[in-house]
Amino acid sequence: MQRAYSPADNLISHADRILRTLAGHAITTGRDNPADSAEHSELTDDEAQLSARLMRVNHAGEVAAQALYQGQALTAKDKTVQENLKRAAEEENDHLAWCKKRVNELGEQTSLLDPLWYAGSLTIGAVAGLAGDKWNLGFLAETEKQVVKHIDEHLEKISADDHKTRAILKQMHEDENQHATTAIEQGAAELPEPVKQGMQLVSKIMTKASYWI
Repeated sequence: MQRAYSPADNLISHADRILRTLAGHAITTGRDNPADSAEHSELTDDEAQLSARLMRVNHAGEVAAQALYQGQALTAKDKTVQENLKRAAEEENDHLAWCKKRVNELGEQTSLLDPLWYAGSLTIGAVAGLAGDKWNLGFLAETEKQVVKHIDEHLEKISADDHKTRAILKQMHEDENQHATTAIEQGAAELPEPVKQGMQLVSKIMTKASYWI
C-alpha cells in the first residue's frame, strides 16, 4: 500500500532536496561516473582552468535544473508528469555530482552564486507548472534543448586531451536529449519565441557569472 504524504511531509522532502543540492550531497541514481573509466591525461594550467570554469558553469546549470524540476513538480497537475519530472531530476543529480567532482579535481570550487540560481529557477519552474502541463513540458523540452547546445559549445572549447571532462559532457548530452524527447512525446507545447529568447538571456547571464564566480 502506497503511503499518502501530508503537506508537512512534502515540505520536509522539498527542504531536504534544497539542502542536498546546495550542500553537494544530492541523492544520485548510483550510475558510474563516466570520468572514472576515461583516460587520464596531463593538462596544461590553462587547459585545466578552462575545463574547471566550464564545468562550474555546467554544475550551476544542474543546480538550476534541480530547482526547475522541483518547482514544476510542485505545480504540475498530472501525476504522470510529476513522476517524469522527479525521475529526470534524479538523473540530473548524477550530473550534479559528476560536475562537482570534476570541478574540484581541476582545482576550482563550484559557483558561490548557486543559492541565487536555485531560488530564481524554483520560482520559474513553479510558474511554468501553473501554466498547465503542456506548457510545463514545453518549458522542460526547451530547457533541455538549450542545455544540449551549451554542452556542444563546451565540447568544442575544452582540450581534446581532457578525456575525463569530455566523458562527463557526452553522457550529459545523451541524458538531456532523452529528457527533451520524452517531454515532447508526452505532449509538450512549442513555446512562443519571446519566451525562448527570454530563457536564452537568463542562461547567458548565469553562464557568464558562474564562469568567473
